[in-house]
Amino acid sequence: MKLCVSSAFSLCNKKTYLLIILFLFCNLFFFSCDNKTKPKLPNFESKNFQDKLVNANKIYVKKENDEIDQYVAHRGWNMTETGTGLRYMIVKKGTGELAKPDQHAKVNFKISLLDGTLCYSSDSTGAKEFLIEQDDVESGLHEGIQYMHVGDKAIMILPSHLAHGLIGDQSRIPPHASVMYELDLLSVR
Repeated sequence: MKLCVSSAFSLCNKKTYLLIILFLFCNLFFFSCDNKTKPKLPNFESKNFQDKLVNANKIYVKKENDEIDQYVAHRGWNMTETGTGLRYMIVKKGTGELAKPDQHAKVNFKISLLDGTLCYSSDSTGAKEFLIEQDDVESGLHEGIQYMHVGDKAIMILPSHLAHGLIGDQSRIPPHASVMYELDLLSVR
């Protein structure tokens, strides 16, 4: 009889110990996750956070502008810079009319990265036609074409914010890339 009581007591103690361990584990699991251990996310609406983003963007834009200026100087080009950061120069004057908004422009083109990598060319795709200030082409192209007359040949350098921006074109133009256009304005209508 003593053996049975001892066995029952031993079995009872094992169950009790298991329950105590299970209870402690549950408490540890559920109550150890408090707000003090969670990483604090930035407050995207705070003035301080927005100021940091603006400053970081200014630094990036200045660096990109310096790279474009060095590229232009290295080639000895005399380019005009617009208020948006577009650089352009007319290398051959045409005699036709000036391109204007809401006209269809037809161009031959070469698009390259500043390291010389050719991305796209009308030699392989044919001339491109787009509606000025309406179609889905680079904003720098919409701006730059309006400095050209039919028959003009121009070189334009579009900083990334006027080209394909933060994500590139997800094909041949990488993120944050400045691009160079060589354009022939064939016609406007």
